[in-house]
Amino acid sequence: MFTIALNFEDGVSRFIQCNENEKVLDAAYRQKINLPMDCSDGVCGTCKCRCERGEFDLGDEYLEEALSDQERDGGLVLTCQMVPSSDCTIAVPVTSSMCKTGVDTFRTDVIAVENLSPSTIELCLRLSDRQGLAFLSGQYVNIQLPGTEITRAYSFSSAPGADRLSFLIRNVPNGLMSSWLSKRARPGDALTLTGPQGSFYLRAVTRPVLMLAGGTGLAPFLSMLRTLARGELSFPVHLVWGVNRDSDRVKLEELASLAQQMPLFSYRICVADSASTERRTGYVTQHIDDGMLNDGDVDVYLCGPPPMVEAVMSYLQARALAPQNFYYEKFTPQAAGEAS
Repeated sequence: MFTIALNFEDGVSRFIQCNENEKVLDAAYRQKINLPMDCSDGVCGTCKCRCERGEFDLGDEYLEEALSDQERDGGLVLTCQMVPSSDCTIAVPVTSSMCKTGVDTFRTDVIAVENLSPSTIELCLRLSDRQGLAFLSGQYVNIQLPGTEITRAYSFSSAPGADRLSFLIRNVPNGLMSSWLSKRARPGDALTLTGPQGSFYLRAVTRPVLMLAGGTGLAPFLSMLRTLARGELSFPVHLVWGVNRDSDRVKLEELASLAQQMPLFSYRICVADSASTERRTGYVTQHIDDGMLNDGDVDVYLCGPPPMVEAVMSYLQARALAPQNFYYEKFTPQAAGEAS
């Protein structure tokens, strides 16, 4: 049995189980997810999706009008013909609501809340009732503030399948969630999560990777790196992480440990404050080497506040360099009184 991640264009992800020799379309319908289809015989092409990760067999029982050789070589598949031979990730080009599905809700309990620095809170949770929460490294969930209808979106810093769920949360002055975590949260408190969601997640590593993080935008990269550490890297992975002050640097021992575990992984930290004791000061774009960009044959992942995301985009445009793939996610902290 294989796990198939279905990622819809509205950012919702659902995970289904596909039996050996079972077609993805049949497995989805069996689990009440109505993927697009018309003929189900490889004739119309209505069920065309993109497989972003995994091994599978399409056979030769479909028409070229439904899926051309060029489309197949580009990663497109017909889910009515696709028989997985491993776990797979599939991008579905319609919204989740069109497939009569949506996000899941999960009950969790607080294990610990730790102030890693004046700016960063680490929240650790465990699932209640032995539920399973599958997600892709880099994705996020919405966490509901207890006693309200307010939610906040946070990326996992834990890897899929870990014993506990963890998140790095920016400690926003007077922020609703920050205040609750800092002042009232206790082990055993219940929290409700909805998700997972997001198109910012780790794809198959088939070329060098450059990860660019700002502040607590480190969280999804920790999830990705923890996942990569379970296997063996075949291509270099570089992380450049920018923070405002020396006190914002967290998880330093873990980053060093990950670099030891993965010889092809390297990282550097830069601090915006010119008075920093860090060897590198300034902004992320000042510390990207040409080798990291590999003449454009690189997958770039970027997560940080909007000004940083825009600065990186301007940097790449100024260099007239287009990465092979460019995935990014902006986050905007919300303070007290702001809409959720």
